[in-house]
Amino acid sequence: MAGGDEVKLLGNWASPYVARVRLALHLKGVPYEYVEEDLADKSELLLRSNPVHKAVPVLIHGGKPVCESRVIVQYIDEAFASAGAGPPLLHANPRERAAARFWAVFVDDELLAPWGMVMRSGTDEERAEWTRRTVAAVETLEGALGERSEEDGEGFFGGDRVGYVDILLGGMVPWVRVTERLSGHNFFDASTAPLLAAWMERFGELDAARAVFQDVDRLVEYAGTIQARAHG
Repeated sequence: MAGGDEVKLLGNWASPYVARVRLALHLKGVPYEYVEEDLADKSELLLRSNPVHKAVPVLIHGGKPVCESRVIVQYIDEAFASAGAGPPLLHANPRERAAARFWAVFVDDELLAPWGMVMRSGTDEERAEWTRRTVAAVETLEGALGERSEEDGEGFFGGDRVGYVDILLGGMVPWVRVTERLSGHNFFDASTAPLLAAWMERFGELDAARAVFQDVDRLVEYAGTIQARAHG
């Protein structure tokens, strides 16, 4: 890749939001430099590149930063759409793209936000409420995947291939295992969410997922420190 088009990703190894950007880059076949950020001592490059939220991930392409994982994944799809790049992540049909963006917001706001609070809850009552909200979101998403499967006969939100919503949700797959290890609760359990459970297994077999997914044991240790601080 020419110097003016160099791609750099500022991230943190444990972040599911960084994982989704790495998944998109791998699926599109985009070479990039990964820069690990210490979130307790953020680099000047990160602070300069994302002055509003001062958070990862940040994609730097041709010296210009792009922030927020949902936006970055869409940017990758559009900026690297030339011949030789991987297949499109968003559908060519405007209605399909709109539906994908709707479910992308749902995944972040209704599923991942309460899921994250399950780990950070300070009391059993709080944890139970956040768990209830997470389970409700999983049920809704299970229904959405069921409708997609009926339409296309495939097991991905993107239809016959991995798409935008799959990538956004896919970044969380290792954390499904972490949650189960720490709490005994698998939100994508085959008995309650069989379609999502099967989807998770298929997604985990992708070459991109194998290249990107974090080590679950290391994540469990990391999550344990988060819980310890919450109960501190």
